[in-house]
Amino acid sequence: MADDFAPIRSTGIGSFPGVDLAEALKINFAECPELPYLPELPARGVASGMIGRGIAALSGLSADLQPAGWRLTDAPGRDQLRARATLRDDLDQLEEAVQDYTGPFKIAICGPWTLAASVERPRGDRALADHGARRDLGQSLAEGIGQLVVDLGRRLPQLELIIQLDEPLLPTVLAGEVPTASGFSRHRKVDLPELSERLTDVVDSIMGTLPGLAAEPVEGPDLPPVGSGLPRTWLHCCAPGVPVKLIKDAGFGAVALDLDQLGTRDWDLIGQAMTDGLWFGAGGLSTATGDSTGRQWSPDQIAQRVLRATRTLGLEPDVAGRMIITPACGLARFDQRSAVTALRAVRKAADIVTDQLAD
Repeated sequence: MADDFAPIRSTGIGSFPGVDLAEALKINFAECPELPYLPELPARGVASGMIGRGIAALSGLSADLQPAGWRLTDAPGRDQLRARATLRDDLDQLEEAVQDYTGPFKIAICGPWTLAASVERPRGDRALADHGARRDLGQSLAEGIGQLVVDLGRRLPQLELIIQLDEPLLPTVLAGEVPTASGFSRHRKVDLPELSERLTDVVDSIMGTLPGLAAEPVEGPDLPPVGSGLPRTWLHCCAPGVPVKLIKDAGFGAVALDLDQLGTRDWDLIGQAMTDGLWFGAGGLSTATGDSTGRQWSPDQIAQRVLRATRTLGLEPDVAGRMIITPACGLARFDQRSAVTALRAVRKAADIVTDQLAD
């Protein structure tokens, strides 16, 4: 293996089955030893899902759970308070679990555009419908994530924190395809500069508060690696039509995508972005079904999917080395046994890809 070729890593994305975080963390560290992460456990209730964790992170904005979903309010409702309490408890358990661990660790938070497309204004319809509401929501989220990073840096200074924004609705927002409350029409497209600005707000908040990285730029190919060399800001989306260039231009160091959703144009954009320094989370394990037998999770098949893409793009080994193999999306729909099988499969696939690229 070349001296400058680092092994391909693997990790999970976000959600995980079950209600026991301590057990989920134990599994996570065992199956994702090179990049463990804080799982979401939506089986515990709506406050523990992707949107609930985003609501918990808001700073200066209040929300509550209504029959139609989360809605912004004048004062925190009991469901937002429960979401915040759950997140604090998760961090307490994480602090206990990682006392002997030093290295990279990833935490996922719902992104500003998925949140704006999912949360209602006080008078109804999505925050996405109003420029001021989506600006306030995005800025509140950016500030809240920054505060979360500061808290984690104080609690766990030995961790190299990586923040992943989950944006499954970003392409839908970009295309103007988010339905209104009535369902009879669609919210209009958001201009690209505004889309980028909200994402950049979050990146700036993260990079300005990460321990040891204040006022430093996002890592790039011409900058020395920090710690593990992994980028500190990720954006994950498992939908088709992801605007890769917009994500890179907004300042993210990595984008994680579902391989099943990518076409030729997407691969061209990914190849160029990787050449320019972007890392790529290759969602090579399909999470579209919950086949507990794991037959579609052959490590060799996952590895060959990733290798086929690198060869098609003609990526040099050092550029291809900016990949991390993941499931396409979260694993909450599976039982624990199949979720473990999935994480184990991507870890073994990463070993296969490492060996193939090194040759």
